[in-house]
Amino acid sequence: MDSLLPGADRKWTPANLRPRRPIEGKGLRFVYPGRRDACDSGDLMNPAWPCLPLAALAAFSQTAPAPAPAPVERDIAFPGFNAVPLKGSVRTGGAHPYFAVMVAGSGPTDRDWSNPLIPVPSHGGRDFAVWLQGQGIGSLRYDKRFIGSKDPKLDISLDAQVGDLKAALRVARMLPEAKGKKLLLVGHSEGALLSLLAGGEADAALLLAMPGLSMGRVILAQVKGQLDAAGAPAEVAKANLGYLEEAEASIRQDKPLPEAGAQVAPGVLRLARMLALPESRGFVRDTLDLDPWALAQRLPVPCAVVWGDRDVQTWKPDAVPPGFKGVVIELPEANHLLKRETRARTALDGASALAGYGDKTPMADLSPVGRWLAGLK
Repeated sequence: MDSLLPGADRKWTPANLRPRRPIEGKGLRFVYPGRRDACDSGDLMNPAWPCLPLAALAAFSQTAPAPAPAPVERDIAFPGFNAVPLKGSVRTGGAHPYFAVMVAGSGPTDRDWSNPLIPVPSHGGRDFAVWLQGQGIGSLRYDKRFIGSKDPKLDISLDAQVGDLKAALRVARMLPEAKGKKLLLVGHSEGALLSLLAGGEADAALLLAMPGLSMGRVILAQVKGQLDAAGAPAEVAKANLGYLEEAEASIRQDKPLPEAGAQVAPGVLRLARMLALPESRGFVRDTLDLDPWALAQRLPVPCAVVWGDRDVQTWKPDAVPPGFKGVVIELPEANHLLKRETRARTALDGASALAGYGDKTPMADLSPVGRWLAGLK
C-alpha cells in the first residue's frame, strides 16, 4: 500500500492524510506479422533473366520491402477459476530450462503492472518480462479476474484468485513456448503472497517485493511511518493506529466498522472503509493474517525472495526466519517495481516514490537475480 501523504516533509495536519489504493502497477495488444514475401536469391540465376524487358529489370532491381518483424509477444485467453475468462500475454524464451508465470500485485494492477492510480505511464511487469526474456526465460503474465470487469457480484475471493493462478500454471504447461520447460512462479508484492499459496504446483518460485509481514501488520506499519514522517503528535498517532487495529478486528469478525473518534484522520477512516468494502471484504479478511514466512518455509521448491533497498511499500525485514532455506536478495538502488531509484530511502514517501515507477525509469541492476536464475536446474 502506498503512502497516504503527499509528502513526508509537510507539517502534520489531519488533512494531509489522503487515501490511496495499494499501488503495485492496460494490457498491450500486439499485431501478428504478415507473410514473408521476399524473393529467393535463386531468382537471380533464372535463365529467363536476360530476356526480361528493361521495365521488368528495373522492377527487380528495386529493394524488396523489409519483412514484417516477428511478434514480441502474443495474447491469449483461458478459463480461470469457475471458468471465469482471463486474458494474458506470452513471450518466447530461449535456452533456459524454465518458463515463467507472472502474478501481479494488489489493487487494479493489470498484467503489465500498470495501475490507473500511478500518475505516469508504467509497465513494470512488461519490462520485467522483457528482462526475463533476455535471460532466456519466456513468460505468461495475465490480468486478474476483476480487471475490466463491472460485475459487482464477481467472485474475487482468495480461493478464486489462487484458483486463477493455478489455472494459469496449467495453461502454461500446455503452451508451445513452454514445451519441455519447468515452471517458475514469479509473484510481485501481493502476487507473491498468492504465489506462496500455489507455489507447490510450480518447479521454482521468485518472490519480488514480498510483504515481510502479514497484510494487517504491513498496513499498520505503513500508516505509522506516514504519521511519524508527518510529525503527528503521539496521542494523535495512537488514536489513528488504534482505530485501524479496531477496524481490522471488525473485518476479521465480519462486523461493522467502529465509530471513529475526532482525532482519526479522514484518510485513515477512508482507508478502513476501503478495506471493508463488501465486494472485497472476504479477500481482505482471508489475507489479513497470512504469515508469508510460514508459507515460504513450507515451499517444496527452490525459492528466492527479492527486495529493492529503496522500496517504501514493502521492504526486507531486519531478520529472516532461520527456517527459511531459500535465497534472500536485496537489490541496491531499486524501488518497488525494481526500477532504479537513486534518491535516499529516507527522502521518499509513497507519493514521491511514484515518480520512479514510470516507463522512462530504467530497471535497476538485476544481475544478482540473474545469477540465481542461471543456477536453476
